[in-house]
Amino acid sequence: MKPLYRNLFLLFGLVAIIVMLFTFDVNFEDLKRNLARAGLYLPAVIGVWIFVYALNAGAFQVIVNSGTHDKHLSYLHAYKLTVSGFAFSYTTPFGFGGGPYRVMELSAYIGTNRAMSSVVLYSMMHIFSHICLWASAVILFICLYEVEPFLWVLFAVFAVVCAVLVYFFYYGYKNGMIVRLFSILLRIPYVKRYAAKFYEKNAENMAQIDRQIAYLHEQWRAFYAALFMEYAARVVNSLEYFFILRSLSFNISFWDAVLILAFSSLFSNLLFFLPMQLGAREGGLAIIIRRLGIDPAFGIFTSFYTRIRELVWIVIGVALVKVGNKRIMK
Repeated sequence: MKPLYRNLFLLFGLVAIIVMLFTFDVNFEDLKRNLARAGLYLPAVIGVWIFVYALNAGAFQVIVNSGTHDKHLSYLHAYKLTVSGFAFSYTTPFGFGGGPYRVMELSAYIGTNRAMSSVVLYSMMHIFSHICLWASAVILFICLYEVEPFLWVLFAVFAVVCAVLVYFFYYGYKNGMIVRLFSILLRIPYVKRYAAKFYEKNAENMAQIDRQIAYLHEQWRAFYAALFMEYAARVVNSLEYFFILRSLSFNISFWDAVLILAFSSLFSNLLFFLPMQLGAREGGLAIIIRRLGIDPAFGIFTSFYTRIRELVWIVIGVALVKVGNKRIMK
């Protein structure tokens, strides 16, 4: 990536951090009281993400190194791109910022099309791991708790939606999905004219990206290794809620923490267009915590932990933009 573009990413990250600090809906006294109450659990919550990002980075490294090129992305650089990429995803609407950042860093080594196909496939894998988590959480809930009739209806609808999403992702993995998704724009009024011009100029590039995605899917060992690491990252992530509720003197099990993570992430991903999923995660937390017999008011305090953790890792991710850029790949 050119130094100018990297500096622009750095500038944007710094501005986003300043905006978040000034819009953090906690006054100084509340912040001081909550930090004192959190104690050593707050470093544990932040530290969990060392291992979450470690698994994410492993999945990203496997995907990049399985492409049709002779370059090798080291694990440390995969970790750097993962943390920085998620920092920009957290701070942009639709989570848009992380993908372009990773593409621009990799494109100088393996070409734009290969970089884009790797990043798109990783994003698909990241989303697919969430779907796997939600599906396993439904099974876990049925095994642990009594299911009311209306929940059976919701679970049935969810099963149908999951089946459709799995088919959609399978088709995308097998055949690529850039051209397919772009073809939707060609049917939207007022947009299709501009989309058609762009498609005419870049049809071959988009087709090549789809071929790269399909090729990566054919590397089945790498594909399932990446999927396993992404899913494992989601499970490890549940330790965040385990530590948070333990700090509030709630004797919850690890499996309850998995359910809380799955439900809150489902809400935040349904409202993915909000930067940092503002409000969506808190709503999901309040609902699932109440269903598990915990006072919903503690959902607000739980969100305090997660916002502090996100802010810390966003600062780390933005700082890593200027670190270790001489040789990303060998």
